[in-house]
Amino acid sequence: MADKKRFWTLRYIIINATYFAVYSGIHAYASVFLLEKGFSNTLIGITLALANILSVIFQPVVAGLIDKQGKLTNRNVSMASTALLLIGSVLLLLIRNGIVVIFIIFALIYMVQMVYQPIITAMYFEYEAAGCHIYYGLARGLGSAGFAVTSVFTGMAIGKFGVTILMVLDIIFLTVALIVFYFFKKPAVDMPAPASAEVAHNNLFSFIKTYPDFMLFVLGAVCFFFAHNAINDYMIQIITPLGGTEAQMGTAVFIAALLELPTMALIDKIMKKVSCRNLLLFAGAAFLIKTLLMFIAPNMVLVYISQAMQMFAYAVFIPVSAYFVNQTMARLDQVKGQAYINCSITLGGVFSSLVCGRLLDIKGPHFMLIVSLVVTAAGLVIAFIALKLWGGKRQARAS
Repeated sequence: MADKKRFWTLRYIIINATYFAVYSGIHAYASVFLLEKGFSNTLIGITLALANILSVIFQPVVAGLIDKQGKLTNRNVSMASTALLLIGSVLLLLIRNGIVVIFIIFALIYMVQMVYQPIITAMYFEYEAAGCHIYYGLARGLGSAGFAVTSVFTGMAIGKFGVTILMVLDIIFLTVALIVFYFFKKPAVDMPAPASAEVAHNNLFSFIKTYPDFMLFVLGAVCFFFAHNAINDYMIQIITPLGGTEAQMGTAVFIAALLELPTMALIDKIMKKVSCRNLLLFAGAAFLIKTLLMFIAPNMVLVYISQAMQMFAYAVFIPVSAYFVNQTMARLDQVKGQAYINCSITLGGVFSSLVCGRLLDIKGPHFMLIVSLVVTAAGLVIAFIALKLWGGKRQARAS
């Protein structure tokens, strides 16, 4: 049994590691790639905002189609998405100029990758229910580690080979992912049919009516990721007044990404002692402390300490929110639940991009962090109401 668990886990680790390696190329280095292709900063902002908005629209739509239990399975959609990313990366490698074409292709692959991120998470719970036991926390944590290592390696590779190396690396990682997906087949087992009274709530308003406390929590999560993305997106503007450099920024990003691994690897054991609701509130408090430390930082030492809070904030939130969805939702709604969690992350980034850039221009990074701190505190209050007051009462009635 242990050998089988390691075998399933190994393949799921490769799926996560390659996904986040490509995520590094498409997301973390988006500005680097698009600037080289002649995009202005304004056009880059438009490209990424459009892609994020489209992903928010399509994530629950695609999840709803999967939840209908038809031919569109988690694995099939993940394979198709990977293939689309591969085709898009090849086209971007071959196309040397043409801003309109590059704009369309890049926005599409950026959007597609965001759309199938929650589907990879949902696939774990599907396979686990079928007897394919996987160490989810370890696999997800190594995905973050893959992002950290790839980001550092990619930065050096761009300096040596130029920006086209981004698409070359993406093509390699996507090819590996596609091969692993092809052989990552769930064994044929008789899955219990949904209860006759169980229905899929594919309409947004029906979903909100059924899970009002969860959707309120999603609103709180949007606030968490407003600050999270503000710090990530505008790190260089934050640390420059403190004497920070691009190299120190790279170190700060590396610290945050690498420290996600130990927490995610141990999260299964942690959840045996602490409930998902309490852990999500703990993560929200950690987001608040991380933002506060960044706000009061007089030097890079405290910036690094702030980044280390990632192991209690993002590294707790991501796996625990996935388990929370699985525990609190009917089977026909679980993929949508994962999608809405991912939408909260995306929306936080969209609002952060729209608001914080302007705040930086008119008030500077210190004021931007004040606003981020207030928004995060509001998110923690909202999450407490959703998880402990409203959701806690509903849980008590159910039990």
